[in-house]
Amino acid sequence: MAEITLSVRQLQAFAEVGYEVAGGGGAHGAMAALRRVVPLEAYEFVAFDPATARHHSVFADGHRRIDGDAAEEYTGLDAYRRALATRAPVAMPEPGTERYFRRHLAPYGWRAGLTAPLFLAGGRYTGLLHLAARDSFAESTGSLVTAVAPMLAHVTDLTRWVIDPVGLPSGFHAVAFDRVGTRRDVPGATVSPTLLDEPGLAALARAFIDSRELSRHGLWLDRGGGWHELRLIRAGVGFQGSLQGALVAERPCSLPYELTGREVDVLTRVAAGDSNPQIAAALVLSVRTVTTHLEHIFAKLGCDSRTRLTTKALAEGLCRLDT
Repeated sequence: MAEITLSVRQLQAFAEVGYEVAGGGGAHGAMAALRRVVPLEAYEFVAFDPATARHHSVFADGHRRIDGDAAEEYTGLDAYRRALATRAPVAMPEPGTERYFRRHLAPYGWRAGLTAPLFLAGGRYTGLLHLAARDSFAESTGSLVTAVAPMLAHVTDLTRWVIDPVGLPSGFHAVAFDRVGTRRDVPGATVSPTLLDEPGLAALARAFIDSRELSRHGLWLDRGGGWHELRLIRAGVGFQGSLQGALVAERPCSLPYELTGREVDVLTRVAAGDSNPQIAAALVLSVRTVTTHLEHIFAKLGCDSRTRLTTKALAEGLCRLDT
C-alpha cells in the first residue's frame, strides 16, 4: 500500500472507527465515524461465510433495498478478482462493471462506486465494503479506505457470529462450531487455552448437531490429563444464524463424588448400556475388577441399581463425552 499522510482529523476518525467496531457500535457506528473524512451517500457490507463459500449482504445504509443476488453477482466480476489480488479498492463504473453498476447503483442516482476487499490484519478475507456517491470520489478515498479496511473487516467476520446462545452457564469458557467443523468465537466468552486446539471438539460438536438432543452435559479429559465439565448447547451460527451449530462450554473441574478416572470410564460404559463383560473387554480389565469398580461407584453415588445409576449419571453429567 502506498504511504499516505493523515491529518489529525483523519486520525481521530480512524480511532473512532476502531472504537465503534471493538465497542459494539458495529457497522453503522464505524461508518458514521468514517463519513467524517470520506464523503459518501451509501454503503453496503458484504460478508463472506467460509462455511458455505458464499457472500451475503449484512449491513447497508442509503439504499432502499439490496437485491438478494447482488453480493454473489459481484464475485463473478473480474473487478472482484482484481480487488482480492491487489487488496485495493476498485472503482465503478469501469470496463467489466457497467452492467452491475446499472442494475444495482444507478437506480438510486449514484454516479460513482468503490468496492474495497476486507482482510483482517492477519490476512484472512472476511468480505467487501461497497461505497456509493452522487459525485466522483476524491482521489485519496481509495487510500483512506484501504488504511481503515483491517478494522472494518471485523464487521464482516462471520466466524465470530453466534446467534443468542441460550443457556450458556456463567463462569464457562465457550466456543462454537458448525457442521463442517469451522470454529466460531462466542461474543463475550473466552476459549480455554487447554481446549483451544483439541481436535476432538469439532467431531464431538458435529455428532451433537446431527443428534436430536437440545443439550448434552458431561466430562472431558484433555491431553494433559486435566478434567473439564463440558456442556453442549444448540446455537445458530453464521449469517443470521442460518447454519446449525453447537456451542461448547467448558470449565476445569475435579471429579465429583470422589470418583477416580477409571470409575468414570466404567460409569460411562454402564450408562451406555454395556454389561460387565462388555465393559471389561472395552477397558481391557478383568470382569472381577469391573465388578469392584461398580461396587465403589454404587457406594459413592448412593445408588442400588444400574437404572438409578444411569439416570443419575446422565442427569448430573458424570459420563465422559470424549470416548
